[in-house]
Amino acid sequence: MDLKSGYPFWAVKNGLMQAFPPLRTDLRCEVAVIGGGITGALIADELSSHGIDVAVFEQRDIAWGSTAASTALLQYEIDTPMATLARQYGEDNAVLAYRACAEAIPLLQAKARSLRDVDFARVQSLYYASRRRHVDDLREEFALRRKHGFDLQWLSAEALDERFQLKAPAALLTALAASVDPYRFCYRLFGRLQRRGVSVHDRTAIERITPTPRGVDLVTAQGHAIRAGHVVMAAGYANQRWLRHKVASNRSSYAFITDPLPAGQLDFLTDTVLWETARPYLYLRTTGDNRLLVGGQDDTIDVPARRDARVEKKTRKLVKQVQALFPQLPVQPAFSWAGTFAETDDGLPFFGAHPDSGKRVLLAMAYGGNGITYSAIGAGIIRAAIQRQPHPLAQLFSFNRID
Repeated sequence: MDLKSGYPFWAVKNGLMQAFPPLRTDLRCEVAVIGGGITGALIADELSSHGIDVAVFEQRDIAWGSTAASTALLQYEIDTPMATLARQYGEDNAVLAYRACAEAIPLLQAKARSLRDVDFARVQSLYYASRRRHVDDLREEFALRRKHGFDLQWLSAEALDERFQLKAPAALLTALAASVDPYRFCYRLFGRLQRRGVSVHDRTAIERITPTPRGVDLVTAQGHAIRAGHVVMAAGYANQRWLRHKVASNRSSYAFITDPLPAGQLDFLTDTVLWETARPYLYLRTTGDNRLLVGGQDDTIDVPARRDARVEKKTRKLVKQVQALFPQLPVQPAFSWAGTFAETDDGLPFFGAHPDSGKRVLLAMAYGGNGITYSAIGAGIIRAAIQRQPHPLAQLFSFNRID
């Protein structure tokens, strides 16, 4: 399925950075990772770094699926507020999930620094109340996070206007967030893996997966056989085709980016990502070359032709939203696009085995707005499962929570 519409900026900016050969022979490995996006890259990097023989297979070009459409806001804040998660799964589990996301930000920063030139930047996150009636929920969220030691500030309407030229009833400001070029990050990771000796193959579709008591047999569309001890499914929302029942809903999100703006015009946003309490939410961030990146207007359309037809209209709506917030900003889209992603009911990901597929087939479903952050966490969960080691998030992020 076509995962995106329009012209995703990252792919246009970077082009085809590196070629990875299709698989042309039979192959054996300890772990076969299916999916050449950022989730597959982070998992393969984690496994390889711990001495596990891994091979990666992508049916398209590397990073050409949802990764190319990602807007790559890296936050510890989950789309589902901590207070809501606490009511669903208990306060301890809610804090565990948020703390794991917080720990993933410096982990991703270290990886980005080791790769270099991926437009990684540490920023702060401003989560503002879209409506006055949202303020009470925002206060509850503030109190719960502060109770558990999270570093954040409460900003009044006056403080928001003074510091960010933003007219909103209130907001939470946190120092722990980041942004990155996800396409470049993904290519750099796979390039390093290939130099380490990891087999990375794009344009290699897997047609059949057969678990056995001692491993998993895979067959490509070209008829080549792959024998692996485990398989990790990191194919985005396409993972659900391997399950009898859906565990998430497909959604499309829309985005645009401007040309570089003159120095000074984005100073109040240079080190800050903005997002709001409304659902679906508007979000804004900047890039290293002073572009404004805007996303939102999510809907439930996942039919490519229908999604494609909406890009222009959705872009106009996003422009109007930004102009209403910041009338002083000249907002002219240079590129606009849409991407289809999956979203769980509770906003949490799934990592691990599913009863439909057996213990040797592990699914990596980094679904929701925290896809890259979740992938960084999930890489450790997947490795622990393969090495038969415990992981503190293995249960919460497993399929057991929907039984």
